[in-house]
Amino acid sequence: MISMLQPLWWFALPLLALPLWWHMRRRERTKTEALATARFLPQAAPQQQRVPQWIDRLLLLLRLLLLLNLIAWLAVTVFPWRGDTVLVHENLGRDVVARESAAAGMASASVVVLPPDPLAWLEAHRFEFRRNARLLILAPGLPMPARRPEPGLALTIRVLPPAGTEPLRPAVRHLVLATTGEREPQWRAMIAAFAAAGERHEIAQAPTPETELVIWDRPGDPPAGWRAPLWWRTSAPPAGAMAVASAGIRLAVADTSQGRSWSSPDWPAQDPDKARAIYEAWRQLAFEPAPYRMPSAEFRASGSATAPEARPSAWLALSMLALFILERVLAHARRN
Repeated sequence: MISMLQPLWWFALPLLALPLWWHMRRRERTKTEALATARFLPQAAPQQQRVPQWIDRLLLLLRLLLLLNLIAWLAVTVFPWRGDTVLVHENLGRDVVARESAAAGMASASVVVLPPDPLAWLEAHRFEFRRNARLLILAPGLPMPARRPEPGLALTIRVLPPAGTEPLRPAVRHLVLATTGEREPQWRAMIAAFAAAGERHEIAQAPTPETELVIWDRPGDPPAGWRAPLWWRTSAPPAGAMAVASAGIRLAVADTSQGRSWSSPDWPAQDPDKARAIYEAWRQLAFEPAPYRMPSAEFRASGSATAPEARPSAWLALSMLALFILERVLAHARRN
């Protein structure tokens, strides 16, 4: 209840007229004595006019700022103004947004383009929403957060396919296979086993800018102009290589001028289990982890969203203290 009444403090802004009225009504009280020659002058009521000085204007300004700061501190400067809102992904069509909004009973809600991190945006702007506001997020998918979201508002997340998208195709990995004729069938059989993970592999004779892996299974060194992010070598590891064990595969890893080099006695694989272990080592050490997508979910409203409104910003309290000290110093200097 207190947090709901806090914005009403802004209606106290007319109190700023009090310092103005006080400064206009203030008059100097001085002791007056009649002169001996005053009897020759016509009688008239004494009038006094005080000329304001610069310190008076500064003191008036400080008192106005102090009162304004106090009102802002009481109102916490946050006024919940947002109602029902639909956050949509930019790739969704208008017809899809209209259909889903109507199905959720939010046809008249305002539409906002989905920010890069919707959950973090809601956490930072949740005090802008009224207590009874409802939120609907329409997106192809959101990264799963580390902990369960607690928006405090009625929130519905619906995962929808973007408009005009084609069915997902397997990822393509560009490889270069440089080996002997005797061992090439073994390497190709191992690469074909990788397709069970839902990927396609294109094998070329020389590296291109898209090449991710070069398999060098020949005697001698590769051409100096070949470059790739990752190399698989069957030769002895270079000096300074670091021993690594991943997914049951023994590796010697070293960074060279041509790319990162992996040397292992475990390839090419002779059976599917060994091929699966090699692929797992490749995925864990070379591929960026794919984020886990958040499914559709609903969150009920709770009272926790408006509780932090009772905590004013620290800078408001510090500025009010500084204004009060300056006002007292100037008031004392004015009297003396």
